[in-house]
Amino acid sequence: MRFFRYFWSPRLLPGPSCAAWLLLGGLLLLLAGQVRASHIVGGELELTHTTGTSYTLTLNLYFDAVAGTPDLIMGTVTASIFDKASNNRMQDVALPITSNALVSYTNPLCARPSLSTRKLVYSKEITLPTATYDGPQGYYVAVEQCCRNASIANIVNPANAAEAFYLEFPAVTRNGQPFFDSTPRLFPALSEYSCLNEPFYFDFGGADADGDSLAYDLVTPLNGHASINSPRPTASPAPYAPISWNAGLGATNPLPGTPTLRIERRTGRLSARPTSLGLFVFGVRCSQFRRGEKIGETRRDFQLMVLACPPNARPAVAVLPGTTGPVRYQPGRDTLRLGPGGNRCVRVRFSDPDLNSRLTLSVRAVNFTGPLPTFATASAGTVHAVGQPDTLSSTLCFPECADTKGKVFLLDVMVADDGCSLPKRDTVRVAFISVPAPSGPPTVATTAPVGRPLVVRVGDVVSFDVQATAPFNQSVQLELTGQGFAPADLGATLTPASPGNPLQARFRWPVDCRVLAGDSVRVFQLTAVTAPCGVRQTATVNVAVVVRYANTAPVLRPAAPLPPPPAPGEPPLVRLPLGATYSLDFIGTDVNGDNLSLTAGSENFTLAEAGMRFTARNGAGSATGTFVWDVSCGAVNLHRPLDVTFQLLDGTCRPLPQRQTIRFEVETPASPALKLYNIITPNGDQQNDEFRLPELPVDFCDNRFARIQVFSRWGQPVFESSDRDFRWAGGGQAGTYYYLATYTDGRHFKGWLEVKP
Repeated sequence: MRFFRYFWSPRLLPGPSCAAWLLLGGLLLLLAGQVRASHIVGGELELTHTTGTSYTLTLNLYFDAVAGTPDLIMGTVTASIFDKASNNRMQDVALPITSNALVSYTNPLCARPSLSTRKLVYSKEITLPTATYDGPQGYYVAVEQCCRNASIANIVNPANAAEAFYLEFPAVTRNGQPFFDSTPRLFPALSEYSCLNEPFYFDFGGADADGDSLAYDLVTPLNGHASINSPRPTASPAPYAPISWNAGLGATNPLPGTPTLRIERRTGRLSARPTSLGLFVFGVRCSQFRRGEKIGETRRDFQLMVLACPPNARPAVAVLPGTTGPVRYQPGRDTLRLGPGGNRCVRVRFSDPDLNSRLTLSVRAVNFTGPLPTFATASAGTVHAVGQPDTLSSTLCFPECADTKGKVFLLDVMVADDGCSLPKRDTVRVAFISVPAPSGPPTVATTAPVGRPLVVRVGDVVSFDVQATAPFNQSVQLELTGQGFAPADLGATLTPASPGNPLQARFRWPVDCRVLAGDSVRVFQLTAVTAPCGVRQTATVNVAVVVRYANTAPVLRPAAPLPPPPAPGEPPLVRLPLGATYSLDFIGTDVNGDNLSLTAGSENFTLAEAGMRFTARNGAGSATGTFVWDVSCGAVNLHRPLDVTFQLLDGTCRPLPQRQTIRFEVETPASPALKLYNIITPNGDQQNDEFRLPELPVDFCDNRFARIQVFSRWGQPVFESSDRDFRWAGGGQAGTYYYLATYTDGRHFKGWLEVKP
């Protein structure tokens, strides 16, 4: 056995089929000159659960777009639901048409004007009540229509043959519980054909929304009760008569072929090699199983057109190990060995003798899973066209990380042409052994002490270097994490200082108050990371940091003694007259050297309103401040207690503020003893001739004399003045009077007065 030395570990997939083939999934008419009623190509029913007891019932009906005329397309079809156990009719459902579209060819270059099909979709939401649809044997849906294409070659009297669309579904409740189910959705039908004496294949596998298991088999299509005289009857209950096969043909042998049409039970893959021209109908049943029990089935009728196609030669592909030279890889003899440091690419040459043939390369894994090799250069092109070569080449490269672990992996390298109806292929099976580049875990080191914690205080900056190293010159990265916390939340960073291998980085953490929100011990994890071939490998070193925190309360004291408080529990009282100026210095100190902030303020007035001001000189470990009060009416007019609080605050994580409150008052000026006069004798003897009140309280800031009012004994005002030095001689009328003196602060003085002749 020859060995070619290379190196890797892929998985290879089949290339896309050109779709120069297909089954006319319930598809089309061969001749345009058929009778007017010959238009049904095929179709199937679907029942999809939406929510609760609501379902969507759908009929997909394939219609001959060439021989059928538009007025044969029905706006509504009737579907009938029956009980399987009794054949009793449960309900008839009118399904309106919801979609009308042409079915596209997979490969438009293979289209034939005589082959065109419309997909008509009839759909409606229905309700299946649990109390009604609870029969243990389930239910079935049927739609009956006539007629099929007159040119069908494998059944008796096809122009008069009808079609019964059939679907089975389970009860919607079991053992008192809802039993939800959606029937399988089959692979869409395609407008293509098969070529005489050429392989035909089609991936017919469906999908089930509930994850049920599906099994496929070929069955005889159903004819039912419709006829050319009654083409659209309301469906009768089962059984439904099958179509009649021509002699020698049947459900498992629907068309002449070597082999005839077959379907794989588990995958739904159809295959055949037809040996006769014509249009052939066949039926496929998709049975649905849940937990090993059959719960329903879906049937679809199909038509497959077999045509005489132009000759199509098979393309050829060759694999050439090495970058130069004509040596070809020999399947079954050679094995590629792919190793680190060596060439991991091969050349691929592909060609086709046909003119204007477009070729496409693909790869497929045979006995392994994993990443596939990729084409580094063009993997498709045209040969034998004007200006085009007769042979193309490409480069196929295996991944560096492929590892066959000593086993031989098999890879198919394939080329496909664009021939109709199906592409032809050539395959080279390549055996290879791949060894990835050596790798190992990284290492990590730090200048921080390992095994004993760092002891720091709030305000310190922790800084150290970290180095990560990877073997075999691998790429390496550094990660910073914390045990139970995110380092970034505390302001810690890890900044690469120089890229490469080894990788240098600097750890930096300015320790601030955020650290006190959790444990006093913080463990930082510094991890070196490599990922050779996607496999993460790490090495970690832990750095523990213990944060110490203690705080002694600062001291606040006035520079001069304060007067005693007037009563226990009250602040010291400073009383001053109008016009005086009071000054007091404060001193703050802190043994911890914390930044100090000295302030003064009141809760119910601003210092400026009372003629007060405070100037502070703050700093680390000490602070001073000066309080000054210029005593004025501004303080008196506030009419509230003048309590000023001086506060010293230490700038640390858990401050211990110190406070001193002082109460300030303005002295009220003394007034003479108040005398209230009751009698005047305005007789001109210069003795007690006028009413006056000279001993009223003196004016004090805004607390001033407002007015004097004198009233007769009947309440009539007889005199009023805003002059505190007023004089009233009685108005010439003897008698008894009453007076009221008021001040701006609401105080008032009242009495009576007798005026005698």
